[in-house]
Amino acid sequence: MSGKRRPNVSPEAPVSRFYEVSNSERLRDLCGPHHRYLHRLEAKLKDYGLRAESQGGGILLAGTAEGVSIAEAALAELERRMRSGAEISDLDLDGAIEAAMTPQQSFGGLKGLKKPIVPQTKGQARYIDLLANSDNSMIFGVGPAGTGKTFLAVAAGVAELMAGVRQRLIVTRPAVEAGEKLGFLPGTLEEKVDPYMLPIWDSLRELMGQEQMERRMARGEIEVAPIAFMRGRTLKNAFIIVDEAQNTTVAQMKMVLTRLGRDSRMVITGDPGQVDLPGHQASGLRHALDILSDVDGISVHRLTAADVVRHGLVSRIIDAYEAAGEGNPPA
Repeated sequence: MSGKRRPNVSPEAPVSRFYEVSNSERLRDLCGPHHRYLHRLEAKLKDYGLRAESQGGGILLAGTAEGVSIAEAALAELERRMRSGAEISDLDLDGAIEAAMTPQQSFGGLKGLKKPIVPQTKGQARYIDLLANSDNSMIFGVGPAGTGKTFLAVAAGVAELMAGVRQRLIVTRPAVEAGEKLGFLPGTLEEKVDPYMLPIWDSLRELMGQEQMERRMARGEIEVAPIAFMRGRTLKNAFIIVDEAQNTTVAQMKMVLTRLGRDSRMVITGDPGQVDLPGHQASGLRHALDILSDVDGISVHRLTAADVVRHGLVSRIIDAYEAAGEGNPPA
C-alpha cells in the first residue's frame, strides 16, 4: 500500500478548475464559517500552491494539477459526508484531505448505525478495516487518548449486533484504577461500577439511540461490566471489547482473553503509556503485547498521535510527553 502523495519536485504550470456546488446552502457549508474550511484546505495543501476561492455556484481551485485534483477529491468527500447526515468540522475536512491523498486506502464507514462513522485518519481507516473483517477473531487496538480506539471498536460491535452477525455485545473494563477495589464507594455494586462505564454508555447511546440500547439491554443482548464479572464464563457468539486494558493485571488479562468462545470476536483496547496500576504491578496489556503479537490469528494495530481526533492541541501534548520520555513505552 502506498503512502500519501507527495508534491512533484519539478515545477508545474499552474492550473485552475471550477468545483461546482449544487446550491448556495451547500456552498456555504463547504466553505465553512468565514471561509474557514477553504483557508484550512489551502494551508493543508500549501506545498501544492493551492488557492481556493468561493465564487457564484462553486469554488475556484488553482495550483498544481495534483494539488487541484486532491482538493477536488477532498471537497467531494466532504460533500458525501454532508449528504450522509454527518456534522462537519475541521476534523472531517482533515479526514477528507487524508482520504484524497491516499486513494488506495479504504475509507468506508461502518454500516447500519444511527450515526455515520467515517475514519478521520489513515490509521483509523486501517483499524476499521481490521474491525470490519469478521475473520479477525482477536484485535489489539492500542494508542494514546483521543485516537478513537474504543469508540470505533464499540461501533464495530454495534454494527455486528444490529446486523444479527453476533447475538451479544459485551464490553468489559477494569472498574477502578487500583485493582477494582470498590468497597469504599457508597451504594450497590451496580451504582459503584456505573461511573466507570459512563464512556461506554455514552458511545452506545450515540451509535444506536437510548431506546434501542435499553431494549437490547433488557433482552440481555448488551452487557457492560467490570472484568471481575467475566471470570468462569465462556462467551459464545458475542462481540467482546476489553477496554482500558492497560489497567488489567497479567492474571486478569489471561483470564479475560481465555473467555473467548465459539463464533465470538474480541477487541482489546488501551494505552500502554497510561497505566494506573498501584505499586509495581505489571500491566496485562503490555505483557500480552510482548508475548502474543506473533501468535497466528491475533492482529495488533497501533494508533499514534497523528490519529488523535480531539482538539489539535492534544497531539502536540502527546508529542511533547513522548519527547520527554514519558510517552508509550515500546511493547
